[in-house]
Amino acid sequence: MNGRWLSWGAVCVVAIATAQTPEDCHEHYRRGRLAAAERCFAELIRSGDPYYRAEGHWGLGEYQEANEAFRLAVERQPRNAHYRVRWGRLYLDHYQPADAAQLFKEALEIDPRNAQAFLGLALVAAEEFQPRAEELAQRAVLLDPQLVEAHELLALLALEDGDEELARRQALRTVERWPDAVQAMAVLATIEWLHDRDATEWEKKILQVNPACGQAYAIAARIFVLNRRYGEAIRLYRRALELNPKLWRAREQLGINLMRLGHDGEAREHLEACYRAGYRSPAVVNTLRLLDSYRNFETVATTRARLQLHRKEAQVLQAYFRREVERALSTYEQRYQLRLDAPVRIEVYPDHEDFAVRTLGMPGLGALGVTFGSVVAMDSPSAKQPGTYNWASTLWHELNHVIVLALSRHRAPRWFVEGMAVYEENRASPYWVEPLEIRMLQAIQERRLLPILELDRGFIRPQYPAQVAVSYFQAGKACAYIDERWGFDKLLAMAREFATGATTAEVLQRVLGVTPAEFDQGFWHWLDQKVGPMVRAFDSWRQGMKELLELRKQGLHERVLEQGRRVRDLYPDYVEQDSAYEILAEAYLAMGARTEAIEELKRYAARGG
Repeated sequence: MNGRWLSWGAVCVVAIATAQTPEDCHEHYRRGRLAAAERCFAELIRSGDPYYRAEGHWGLGEYQEANEAFRLAVERQPRNAHYRVRWGRLYLDHYQPADAAQLFKEALEIDPRNAQAFLGLALVAAEEFQPRAEELAQRAVLLDPQLVEAHELLALLALEDGDEELARRQALRTVERWPDAVQAMAVLATIEWLHDRDATEWEKKILQVNPACGQAYAIAARIFVLNRRYGEAIRLYRRALELNPKLWRAREQLGINLMRLGHDGEAREHLEACYRAGYRSPAVVNTLRLLDSYRNFETVATTRARLQLHRKEAQVLQAYFRREVERALSTYEQRYQLRLDAPVRIEVYPDHEDFAVRTLGMPGLGALGVTFGSVVAMDSPSAKQPGTYNWASTLWHELNHVIVLALSRHRAPRWFVEGMAVYEENRASPYWVEPLEIRMLQAIQERRLLPILELDRGFIRPQYPAQVAVSYFQAGKACAYIDERWGFDKLLAMAREFATGATTAEVLQRVLGVTPAEFDQGFWHWLDQKVGPMVRAFDSWRQGMKELLELRKQGLHERVLEQGRRVRDLYPDYVEQDSAYEILAEAYLAMGARTEAIEELKRYAARGG
């Protein structure tokens, strides 16, 4: 078996020429009898039933052979929903979630009440951090209350969302009903480890059920990665592989996380081991290619950092980056009363997709920079179109992560880490001020900002397209609110308090003397004072902009100036395309008023344009 337990429901099969069944094989595996499981799967591939052969090949990690056998099984029994579900789980195990989802949907067309198919769709959604994951898992439980894996998934989703109490309740209920539910026990152990508490009780129970249950530690490692505790995640992945060296997904993630902390040599060893074993996921292949490309980078040392710059632009960039890195780190070390004990490694990628692979092992990342403890990876200025990317503000943002993560021992919640970086980025330069974008304004207008205790969910499993960006905005404003009301020293005290493992609720009470509800109430009042007039004038502004654009189209410059000033003042933070500032500047220039045009563009820049 290759890194994923396979759940079983009832299945009708034809007579076969083997004494072993797939259920027998999976029971061996579930109990940690790996050698017996391997013999069992080997016997299945000699079966006359293509479905049995498919399960046998899958169990031996022979994906192509399993795929062909599943194809034949479905051709012979096209109305068998279970076969399609199992085939979908093969695709999910083989890093092809889109193909897996299609097979689960086909199974539901045959059997609309197939709980295993809903579970499969929930697993796909969970893998991709889609908000529907919980809903789909709940649907699976409703259809089959005995589907243990769906109960376990609900506990895991709650933990990923940062709701430890819900995760604990769900996991405890699952273990009470099914004492061998090792994934639920893994959730309970992880909660203890997150708070530096002993989880020996749960470890013993897990290993009693399955002495080779490395997957329990891999589950914990994934949660630690989500919490940016990469060193501890690496130790957990190592433990997972000690128990079961063939957990290829865990080995892949171990390699990627070793690389995140700069251990490129060992990372390559694990990724190459995956490749040799036939586990050639996009993350494995892409990351190995990226490692090969490192020969094209040069190292430039500064007092506080080691810059990794591509050879084709190192000569140009090093002076700019050296100056900005030293300025940012010296500012932060003084301001946060913290001296880093080692140079920061900063990798600068001229190809955005290389940066994305560096971050996730996959292309397609929307971020500009990312921090792994004392390692920063980011886009080079050349990775983006001129005028679309401020590399210096991104650098200040990521270097603040280095400081705050060190100060909080990587225990601070995501909202605080991201919020501090946004807050400091806005302070670093008057031209980096974050304007109130339309999507932020609409979120405030529609009361879509999350309570402080739920804010992490907005980063991890967004419920609407703009929620990640809105969560960055909200987190930054929350830190600005704390600074303005209680002072910067309280932000430092919060970081140190998070280092003890305290929760957001505990830190708010201990450091600020307020409950989460009181914090939310005060924050909303403060935010309304800051941006309320723009929010309330938004509908009038939209109508006014339509009229302004029409006047511009007609070339009526005098009326453009009159209407433009009124519209600009309704929503002075609007500095996106066709802002009133730009339209006013155009009109001034058309009328020969160059000084007034310059003043208008200064206002535009001061608002973040």
